[in-house]
Amino acid sequence: MLHCFGGGILSCVLLAEPPLRFLANNTNILLASSIWYIIFFCPCDLVSQGYSFLPVQLLAAGMKEVTRTWKIVGGVTHANSYYQNGWIVMIAIGWARGAGGSIITNFEQLIKGRWKPQADEWLKMSYPAKVTLLGSVIFTLQHTNHLAISRHNLMFLYTMFLVATKITMMFTQTAIIPFAPFEDTLSRMLFGWQQQFSCEKKSKTKSSFNGTGSSTSKPIADASDNVKKKPTKKTE
Repeated sequence: MLHCFGGGILSCVLLAEPPLRFLANNTNILLASSIWYIIFFCPCDLVSQGYSFLPVQLLAAGMKEVTRTWKIVGGVTHANSYYQNGWIVMIAIGWARGAGGSIITNFEQLIKGRWKPQADEWLKMSYPAKVTLLGSVIFTLQHTNHLAISRHNLMFLYTMFLVATKITMMFTQTAIIPFAPFEDTLSRMLFGWQQQFSCEKKSKTKSSFNGTGSSTSKPIADASDNVKKKPTKKTE
């Protein structure tokens, strides 16, 4: 249930609404429970074996991306009903509604004592979180009349982008992130000078350490050579 309704729970918490509000929709609860039951308790694992076929996986992935688009639009619209033209709130609620399941899952792992910083969604964002944030920003701009495009056309274009990207990733079996070049360029523009300064500082520290080590080792080597060359006294 956390994977299915995690975004709704998180958005309700952020808007000071009852977190169990999703239980009021009996249709979604019955649908999610039925899918969970037939996946894990179907005789001979027929559903799991059927899902292993690539066409079925592609169909399920496309339906999931369509649902993601509707969640983002619903979150932005719901936040606008509380805060008129509140950009940050609308973006946050749309992002939480579309990709809040992974954040709620991290909180669950924290409660169970199995949380790891490497898998934190806030520290290392996954592709669904990034693309949901982008969609939340785009639909917020459209909702505030800053994009001259209708909502249905924008939803169609955004959904086609999600589906095409997801299918490409599934066919190539690689985690290709289309935002990687943009993120790399933006990080170099905003934080590149700090990385360059840190690299130069480390190189200077390393060179000074090597110079100190060589200067201190040289007298020791000379002293050892003098000890070796010193003639021994003959005893008469």
